[in-house]
Amino acid sequence: MRMPRRGLVIQARTRWLLVGLALLFSLVLLMYLLECAPQTDGNGSLPGVVGESMGKEYYQALLQEQEEHYQNRATSLKRQIAQLKQELQEMSDKLKSLQEKKSPKVNGMNYQGTKEQTSNDLLEFLHSQIDKAEVSVGAKLPSEYGVIPFESFTSMKVFQLEMGLTRHPEEKPVRKDKRDELVEVIEAGLEVINNPDEEDGQDEDDGVGDRQLYSENDFIEGYYRTERDKGTQYELFYKKMDGMEYRHVTLFRPFGPLMKVKSETVDISRSIINIIVPLAGRTEAFAQFMQNFRDVCIHQDKRVHLTVVYFGQDGLSEVKSILESVARETDFHNYTLVSLNEEFNRGRGLDMGARAWEKGEVLMFFCDVDVYFTAEFLNSCRLNAEPGKKVFYPVVFSLYNPAIVYANQDIPPPVEQQLVHKKDSGFWRDFGFGMTCQYRTDFLTVGGFDLEVKGWGGEDVHLYRKYLHGDLMVIRTPVPGLFHLWHEKHCADELTPEQYRMCIQSKAMNEASHSHLGMLVFREEIETHLRKQAYRTNSEPVG
Repeated sequence: MRMPRRGLVIQARTRWLLVGLALLFSLVLLMYLLECAPQTDGNGSLPGVVGESMGKEYYQALLQEQEEHYQNRATSLKRQIAQLKQELQEMSDKLKSLQEKKSPKVNGMNYQGTKEQTSNDLLEFLHSQIDKAEVSVGAKLPSEYGVIPFESFTSMKVFQLEMGLTRHPEEKPVRKDKRDELVEVIEAGLEVINNPDEEDGQDEDDGVGDRQLYSENDFIEGYYRTERDKGTQYELFYKKMDGMEYRHVTLFRPFGPLMKVKSETVDISRSIINIIVPLAGRTEAFAQFMQNFRDVCIHQDKRVHLTVVYFGQDGLSEVKSILESVARETDFHNYTLVSLNEEFNRGRGLDMGARAWEKGEVLMFFCDVDVYFTAEFLNSCRLNAEPGKKVFYPVVFSLYNPAIVYANQDIPPPVEQQLVHKKDSGFWRDFGFGMTCQYRTDFLTVGGFDLEVKGWGGEDVHLYRKYLHGDLMVIRTPVPGLFHLWHEKHCADELTPEQYRMCIQSKAMNEASHSHLGMLVFREEIETHLRKQAYRTNSEPVG
């Protein structure tokens, strides 16, 4: 359809009229700028600035300079924006690539998850860290050096293996981040216990009023260790003062927020421990052991059985007399004496002690006559061993020679007063694996000790390695309630030069701390210095 000619003429005239008005407005504006501009004859000046010519050229130069400045600034910002866009695109591509690897394909296309899907992927990754870590099942390790030991702690102290020259075997956490970490973990465990999930096994009908609430005062002990490529594992134990039920909470920090692994109630009220002690001679040490056994096991714990496996005939009657005396005085009859008329073999003795039990499954504590333990340790033994799942290998605190440690006293203090965790009093025997808590079925399943090992030493490492090569979890941690009492070590003349050298090294390590051994080595030099000091003092004129 064609537009009428008259309409075309009117439209053209209107267009030309608008163009004319625009040109007129531009002309008027130009004239106004020329009139307002300062004179160029050199007589005009900017108010307040004497003698400085400010003509039209000056303003044009100033405007051009400002324009160049903003152009440069804009160019810089554009370049930075381009770089940020490039980096954002690279990160987006990486994220998309990760999502494509994990996301299922729908109708041949990759499913791009929403924010909820991204959150689920993060949780899946964190849980995969838990699965990779040695939290729920044991890891097969090539040797004893592959174990990552736990460090134990209470609400006030940390018991640590790695000391160096500045740290102590027992100390309060000095660094604020370490204190805050342990406080956070204890509180997180309380949150899990006091606000249980359905998966924690709590009855839904149990309201808050029917449930016991736990507080920081109910925290008993905890263990933690860090696998450097996965995260930190925490094992926490809580108990009410008047109860026998322990609450056990496992937490894991996969280099991120704490994640609950499990929460369970552990009832140890009926858990019997069969304490097995191999022995040959050493009747005085056995009498001291039975004094500790009487105080801790008979009077306090009351849930133990003692099995003594004695080698040879020399001293056997004295051992029988000690056991019968304790039985009469305390009405304690839960003990077994196994007599073997053969050469001492620690592995053989512990194996016989384990097999002498005829009442089915039982938790065993392999112990030596020189070991001192507390009632708290026995509960730690019960809490950290589980049939078919885990065995407990506590690290013993080995005491130095009291004659050297307490050389400045007339006589050493009683044994009970020597049980302190200090650098000069002892060390964590992290190379020893003889003290262990494990269930009888687990011990028999792995094949027990290597009975070819003669005398002391070696059999414990073989058994330890069997567990490391299997699927059971090995709990390795220093515990405050387990001490190895010092006793003199004899290096036999029949040893080879290499064996004798190693024996002397071991004897030195067990004898005293680095500083005390140094004082013994430099004793003559120190005494000479003291004599010179005394001579100078006596030689000085009086008054």
